[in-house]
Amino acid sequence: MTAVRPKKALGQHFLTDLSVARRIAATLDDFRDTPVIEVGPGMGVLTRFLLDEGHDVVVAELDTESVDYLRATFPTLDGRIIEGDFLKMNLNEVMPGDGKFCVIGNYPYNISSQIFFHVLEYRERIACCSGMLQKEVAERLAAAPGTKARGILSVLLQAWFDISYLFSVPPGVFNPPPKVQSGVIKMVPNGRTDLGADERLFKTIVKTTFGQRRKTIRNSIKGLLPPGAPLPDSPLLAMRPEQLSVDEFITLTNLVSQSRH
Repeated sequence: MTAVRPKKALGQHFLTDLSVARRIAATLDDFRDTPVIEVGPGMGVLTRFLLDEGHDVVVAELDTESVDYLRATFPTLDGRIIEGDFLKMNLNEVMPGDGKFCVIGNYPYNISSQIFFHVLEYRERIACCSGMLQKEVAERLAAAPGTKARGILSVLLQAWFDISYLFSVPPGVFNPPPKVQSGVIKMVPNGRTDLGADERLFKTIVKTTFGQRRKTIRNSIKGLLPPGAPLPDSPLLAMRPEQLSVDEFITLTNLVSQSRH
């Protein structure tokens, strides 16, 4: 079957370097007995190595041309190609049961942040999430406190996962070459099962403070308190959001909660 034509509207940049695909697939070497869902397989350059290594793979693909190519090229995937938008999929239905599963992909760069927000909704079932995305976004996910790259997704994901930036990938190994560098990351659960704070308020504080990241915490959280409520008395309020660790955001959440009441 002829190759799939990359579609700009879908953010498709097909990986052509097999050694890079092999390295990405190898991020799941410790999870050979865990089912895998691959996001946006395209022409299956990563799928091939996952199948060769014996992984139990389901693929989620929106592009009908890619779906036809995958069916013709990988007959063993019959019945395990889920055609549709990954962001709209109920992963509990795609991966039935209550066991853990892995997520992997050469993620479409135009929706990579939304993909990780979607994965976060199923965090209790995620054994590992790895793959390639725009380098700037990959660095943001793994960014440590005190770094400029740190943002909303850094904190919300690191609350539940240990995230490693593994290696960079140049544009020349794709068809067509993207205008940006790429990076590969790996996320595994960090063992936290309870936030120790109101999770909805935690998310609100993270989003509010990073939405006003040039302000100190003191100035950005004022709008979250009822009129007349005292600001918490804490040195955290003199800091900016990118300086705070996950644990410090949890502490801040509990302080704001106390001030509200």
